[in-house]
Amino acid sequence: MARRLGVVGIVVENLSAATEINAILHDFAAIIVGRMGIPYRERGLAVIALIVDGTVDELSALTGRLGRVQGASVKTALSKENPKGSPKESPKESHCCDGAAQGGADVSL
Repeated sequence: MARRLGVVGIVVENLSAATEINAILHDFAAIIVGRMGIPYRERGLAVIALIVDGTVDELSALTGRLGRVQGASVKTALSKENPKGSPKESPKESHCCDGAAQGGADVSL
C-alpha cells in the first residue's frame, strides 16, 4: 500500500489526557517522523504537531485512536500522492499498529 506524508495537529484541552495521548504516540512511533509539543499554560492547554509518514490505514488508526481521547481535538492533512523519494510501500519490519512498543515517542506535555 502506498505511503503518505502528513501533518497531525492535536489540541489538548484536558491536560490529564497527556498520559493516554503519549501512550498512543508511543504505539505509533514507527510512523512519526517528528513531534513538537507546546504547553500553552496561560490558556491551560497544549498543542502537539506531528509529521507522519505511513499508509492511509496506519494514519487512520493513529488519528482514530487520538480522536477518541476525551479532551483532545485532532485534525489531519495528508499529501495527495507519494512524495518524491518516499517508499511506495511500508517497510516489512514496521508494525506500528500492532500495539507493540516501538520506543521513542513519549514526551510529557
